[in-house]
Amino acid sequence: MADNKSKKRNALGRGLGALLQDSSTEKDELESPEVSTMSEIPLKEIEANPYQPRTDFDQEALEELADSIRMQGIIQPITVRKLSSHQYQLISGERRLQASKIAGIEKIPAYVRMADDQQMLELALIENIQRENLNAIEIALSYQRLITECSLKQEELGDRVGKKRTTVNNYLRLLKLPPDIQAGIRDGKVTMGHARALITIENIEAQLKIYQNVIKNDLSVRKTEELVRQYQTKIEEEKSDPKPALTYELRGIQDKLSSHFGTKVLLKNDKSNKGEIKIPYVSHEDLNRILEIINI
Repeated sequence: MADNKSKKRNALGRGLGALLQDSSTEKDELESPEVSTMSEIPLKEIEANPYQPRTDFDQEALEELADSIRMQGIIQPITVRKLSSHQYQLISGERRLQASKIAGIEKIPAYVRMADDQQMLELALIENIQRENLNAIEIALSYQRLITECSLKQEELGDRVGKKRTTVNNYLRLLKLPPDIQAGIRDGKVTMGHARALITIENIEAQLKIYQNVIKNDLSVRKTEELVRQYQTKIEEEKSDPKPALTYELRGIQDKLSSHFGTKVLLKNDKSNKGEIKIPYVSHEDLNRILEIINI
C-alpha cells in the first residue's frame, strides 16, 4: 500500500502525463480490457467532470471547433475515467466534448483511465493550467485549489505544474489584490505586469486609485511602475519627516476646544503654521449638539 502511495506522489510530481500513465498500472485497471486503451465511446455515456475548474467557454470558438470536427474528426482524443460498464466521467477535453455534441457526432475517441476523486481534481486542475488561453486570475485560482483542496505545500506546487516556485508565488499573490483589480486582470483591462506593480502597495485605497488611473489613461506597465514608485517615495518621506508636535500653547487651545465641545477636538499644525481643526461626532444628534454650541 505504501509503495502505491509513493508511486502516485512521484507521478504527480512529473505532471499530468505521468499521473495518467501511472494510474493505468492499478490492479483494478489490469482487470478491465477497456482501461488504458483508446476506445470509441458514445457521447451519451460520458458525464461532465464535477471538478472541472473552468465553466466559461467561448461559444463562437466552440462553433468553430465543431465545424473542424465535422470536417476532420477528433484529432486529439479526450480522457475519461470508467465508472461502470457503460458510464464514463470526463477527465480532460471539455471543449472537444462540447464541440462534438454541437457537431452532432455520436461517438468520440477517448483514453480510458482509472482515477479516484482526488486524482480527478488534480488532473482537471493541472490540465486546465496547461492551457494557453487562461488569464492570470484563472491560473492563480487553480494554483490555490491545488494547495488547499489537494493538500499540496507551496514548494511542491512548482513541480506539479512545471513552473518555478517564484512564478507560482507571483500568481498566488494576485489573489491578495482587491476584487476590482482581480476582475480587471480577468477581463483583460490590465496585465499581470500592471498587477505585480500594484501589489507592492499595502494601502488598498491607494491601490485602487492608481488602478483607476491606469484604466482611465490606458497606462503602460512602465508608467504604472513609475506611479507606484512615486507613491512609495511619498510614503517614505512622510515617515521620515513627521508632522511637528503641537506647541504647549496649541495643546492648551486643543484642550480648551475639547472641553468646550464635549468631544476630543484634534488640532493639526504644520511647519508653516497652517493647519486644521477637526471636531468629530458620533451620531446625527451629536452633530446637532455641536452645531447648537457653534450657534449655527
